[in-house]
Amino acid sequence: MQKRTIPVVDLDKFTKGTDAQRQEFVNEIGDAFHKVGFVGVVNHGVPQEVVDGFYNRSKEFFSLPVTKKRGYLLDGLAGQRGYTAFGIEHAKHSQVADLKEFFQIGQYVDPGHARKAEYPDNVKVDEVPEFNNLSEQLYKAFEKSGGALLQAIALHLNLEEGYFDNYISEGNSILRSIHYPPLTNEPKSAIRSEQHEDINLITLLVGASAGGLQLLNADNEWLDITPEENEIVINVGDMLQRLTNNYLKSTTHRVVNPPKELWHVPRLSIPFFLHPRSEMDLTCLESCVTEDRPLAYESITAGEYLDQRLREIGLKK
Repeated sequence: MQKRTIPVVDLDKFTKGTDAQRQEFVNEIGDAFHKVGFVGVVNHGVPQEVVDGFYNRSKEFFSLPVTKKRGYLLDGLAGQRGYTAFGIEHAKHSQVADLKEFFQIGQYVDPGHARKAEYPDNVKVDEVPEFNNLSEQLYKAFEKSGGALLQAIALHLNLEEGYFDNYISEGNSILRSIHYPPLTNEPKSAIRSEQHEDINLITLLVGASAGGLQLLNADNEWLDITPEENEIVINVGDMLQRLTNNYLKSTTHRVVNPPKELWHVPRLSIPFFLHPRSEMDLTCLESCVTEDRPLAYESITAGEYLDQRLREIGLKK
């Protein structure tokens, strides 16, 4: 059996456990996010049938002709809704585009809602009708599980349990279905996804259809992340690292190309990037600024930070 590179925690201990079990979970996830920045979660509450259904519908979407997929490209939204074609997004320190295409789903709000201008309609995929229904179910399940994880993180940071609740309610979260097509020839320099850190508070990732995900550890070694069945991988994003003045760790990660004998195998991955509302203040928490860890960041809102990062990765001009 392959040695684990990230710890694993059981969310049931927090959502259904005794006071002692809840505290144990808080300690475990806090320790994992402080030392590693990644954790595997079992009993996460995201229904497997919804995950499987959305995987299968995503495969159908990415199998459509390029001309059909390009019909779901939306100008002016920086890739935050609908389809983004192969060769557009790159890591912030790279000018070479990643070897992927993807589809993004954002927050659901009704017409006339106060935030409607901020959250445009999601794009309906006519050719794969179930895609729309399943993406909404998965989005809401991820939101719920992510909210519980952030409650535990708040307690670890000696904040009120509900500290993040209002910030992430109707937040700017994104569900992304990513397709890495088969490789047909030796890539000049790009890998499927170049090393990067995520922008958001936390990312929830359901197991990908093929390997390749790696994290960079404290010894500067790349380690494979291979989740077990029915486990989701959670990692700290830059917004949470920033809020905690680098106490919680937004770990560099990447998706490497497969060995040549597996070039023909595509890869499908479904991360949920849990974002707060744009107005959330990411000023470092006073409790996280110490003599050993002096203030590392200027004040900024989540919306300003997201805008800055979308420009760095080539999605926003």
